[in-house]
Amino acid sequence: MVVGGGSAGVRCSRRAAAFGARVALCEEKDLGGTCVNVGCVPKKLFAYGAHYPEHFEDAKGYGWQVGDPILDWKVLIANKNTEISRLNAIYGRMLKRAGVEVVQGRGVVTGRHEVTVGDRTFSAHQIVIATGGSPFVPDFDGREYVSTSNDIFDLPERPDRVLIAGGGYIGVEFASIFNGYGAEVDLVHRGELFLRGFDEDCRHAVANEMRKLGVRLHFNCTFDSVGKRSDGRFDVCLTDGESLVADLVLAAVGRRPNTRGLGLEALGVQLSDRGGVIVDDELRTSVRHIFAIGDVIERVELTPVALAEGEVLARNLFGPDTARVDYTDIPTAVFSNPTLSSVGLTEAEARERFDRIRIYKAQFRPLLHTMTGRDSKIFMKLIVDDASDRVVACHMVGPEAAELIQGLAVAMKAGATKAHFDATLGIHPTAAEEFVTMRKPASE
Repeated sequence: MVVGGGSAGVRCSRRAAAFGARVALCEEKDLGGTCVNVGCVPKKLFAYGAHYPEHFEDAKGYGWQVGDPILDWKVLIANKNTEISRLNAIYGRMLKRAGVEVVQGRGVVTGRHEVTVGDRTFSAHQIVIATGGSPFVPDFDGREYVSTSNDIFDLPERPDRVLIAGGGYIGVEFASIFNGYGAEVDLVHRGELFLRGFDEDCRHAVANEMRKLGVRLHFNCTFDSVGKRSDGRFDVCLTDGESLVADLVLAAVGRRPNTRGLGLEALGVQLSDRGGVIVDDELRTSVRHIFAIGDVIERVELTPVALAEGEVLARNLFGPDTARVDYTDIPTAVFSNPTLSSVGLTEAEARERFDRIRIYKAQFRPLLHTMTGRDSKIFMKLIVDDASDRVVACHMVGPEAAELIQGLAVAMKAGATKAHFDATLGIHPTAAEEFVTMRKPASE
């Protein structure tokens, strides 16, 4: 019995059924979980749309006369809804074809081998918790006026002024999205610089480019209080004493695992202080026949990781062989404007791990903007373990960075060295060729 119909739960249940297991999956909302419904997919669709004003403007440099663009927000929302509904249906058909019984409703673990959904109780040899996570809003005066990422994709109209708290993927991405759609955007983050966990050079590069596009960045502060005006707008006081006015106030300061009320603690399932399910290398909880996968275990909260965990668990339980999830060198991207994408170590991590490293950097205006006049720069960085010559990190900030880094992730998994990069001919003229033409180390 799988509790949760997001990426992890759907993959695990489908694969377990394919291996011959009798499987049921319960989901209280729409199939696909956060990623399909209020996460990766609609966010990327919105991010695509947010780039069009730049494209319209840049077209003038190439001789196109483009009129003033007009945004129909309702069309955006309607088309997004159509696509999400299509994906929900695909998930349902996939599970049905695999032989998985889909049960609509909230699942609660009510016994050592029992899951209750509404007025039905299911018995299962193994129970899999795949309930994901939800946005977290900290306590402060006026928190009831604050929206989360779950609310953004169904706004009735585009807000004119947006204030966002949060310096992770979600906050930075939505700052770029609303900026692209023409809103005035302020982003506040409690730290010195946003996107903690990414390479510091990349973090600075994203901040510099976002400022050029008009996003106002406020570091070392966050929300102190939020009040609602009679006209529907909000007065926001920051912890540094500044006051701002916004039509939409968004908290993107983190997520928490969905474990409240699942009945896990009563059965002895060990949880973290944040409510995450603690599992071992086999994705097994402290109760032998209960497993957990996806964001609810708080390891790496990315959809491809959830899929891998679901696949590995199904294989380990019912397949012909066993496997482990490889959490090393996971490529990732922040779909901000510009996009930041990375695979491998940050410079700080590499310096801790290796005795000596070589760093290669490139920063340049892309060929596209030599005729648009746009002051936009691409940043690239390679980190090499000097002893083995192996490339241990590839970082990029710029257009289509995620598409490019995905290919380099394959090379890194294969153990590519800097000599391999140097021996590879570039495709000219592209930004990508810079990764195979960087010869002089920037520092050691």
